[in-house]
Amino acid sequence: MIRKTTRRIAVALLASDVAATIVALAAAYFLRFRLEVIPIRYGIPDAGLYYRLFPLMGVLWPAVYYFYGLYQVRRNRSRVEEGLAVLGATGLATLVLAGLATFYRGFSYSRAVFILFFALDVVLVFAGRTAIRRYLEEAWRHGVGVRHVLVVGAGRLGHAVVEKLHEHPEAGLRAIGFVDDDADKQGTRFLDVPVLGPTSDAARIVEERGADTVFLALPLEAHRTMFAVLQEVGRTVADVRVVPDLLQYITFRAGVEDLDGLPVVHLTQVPLTGWMSLVKRGLDLAISGTALVALSPVYAAIAAAIRLTDGKPVLYRQRRMGLDGRPFDIVKFRSMVVGAEELSGPTWASPDDVRRTRLGAFLRRWSLDELPQLVNVLRGEMSLVGPRPERPEFVREFKEKFPQYMLRHRVRAGITGWAQVHGWRGNTSLSKRIEYDLYYIENWSLALDIKILWMTLRHGLRHRNAY
Repeated sequence: MIRKTTRRIAVALLASDVAATIVALAAAYFLRFRLEVIPIRYGIPDAGLYYRLFPLMGVLWPAVYYFYGLYQVRRNRSRVEEGLAVLGATGLATLVLAGLATFYRGFSYSRAVFILFFALDVVLVFAGRTAIRRYLEEAWRHGVGVRHVLVVGAGRLGHAVVEKLHEHPEAGLRAIGFVDDDADKQGTRFLDVPVLGPTSDAARIVEERGADTVFLALPLEAHRTMFAVLQEVGRTVADVRVVPDLLQYITFRAGVEDLDGLPVVHLTQVPLTGWMSLVKRGLDLAISGTALVALSPVYAAIAAAIRLTDGKPVLYRQRRMGLDGRPFDIVKFRSMVVGAEELSGPTWASPDDVRRTRLGAFLRRWSLDELPQLVNVLRGEMSLVGPRPERPEFVREFKEKFPQYMLRHRVRAGITGWAQVHGWRGNTSLSKRIEYDLYYIENWSLALDIKILWMTLRHGLRHRNAY
């Protein structure tokens, strides 16, 4: 049933894509030669010459979109990710179409039409896909066309499955019951989902209740029961999904990878991969490059002030740990006396730290000493937004006290971050900073990055814990 529904959704997306592409070419011809958005120099060609491309587009577009993964129905695909995939696939298909069109003898297709067509096609295809997804989500949210789910196991893992299904009705999956061998659970309910019987009745309940999907959510020690249920349910037409008993080990969203046909569960998968990492990197380059140019007078003024009040050096480099645990040298304006750590060694700054210079105290209070880190962003050692990088000496200490600490290094360190805009910076609660950093990593999106940058600017650079 699920496979049939997935195929129907893929067919609907394909039909929408082809229809949008045909409309886009017709609209591009109309804009170019009827409305004359670009002046006509060599006369108006027959529209039929362009309409002859429709059959070719009907084959070319689905093929290119397929290889871009646009017909893999993934409910967790973000709008931005899908939009970028549509942009790339449409660009490639348009280039191939333009190249094939050059072989048509006796007529030269307008480059302006192809440019207009590309822009219109991206917009129309994405709009069509968005409309289909919203329609499906709303229908499922209201109970139309939902798939019935039987959960095998009424323990913490089975409860977690039902909780997720309740939280996301737009997924189109609705739990109708549990089966479990614990006699004390028989007849009980969780989130109004009843325990219908023992696991030996799973196949019978699937048939009688019309369950489309079976989630196996049993603990690791119940592997014999799992095999027995698989054997019995395998004789029905229900789809079977296994939820591995790994909740205690999962910190990020888990994903399944394919190792030459062998499914492998990835426990530390983060959303910041693929296209999205390129988008984030592009945002870093654009903003940091612009900021470096715009703030160059500020840099010059701060450098001159440091030189005049405390001499050389103006900049201070300190080893920090970044992406994948690789060390790099962070760049800051010097705010402490030269050789400040020769006697104390690596240590946190304090409100009455005597190592600060008079100008340095001002720079640190307003976070102006951090401005040179835009160079680290340009180099790719840091990002504008991310967990703040720590010194290797502190990292060795923290990772022993907090097992999840090293997960912060799954992404690039940032100048500002989710923890910082909520006040967790400097010598504050490390557990809270880790909590906020892991929330950022797991829930990363371009919108969240923009929100953090806005909060940083809105609340100003001055912070009570910066000293």
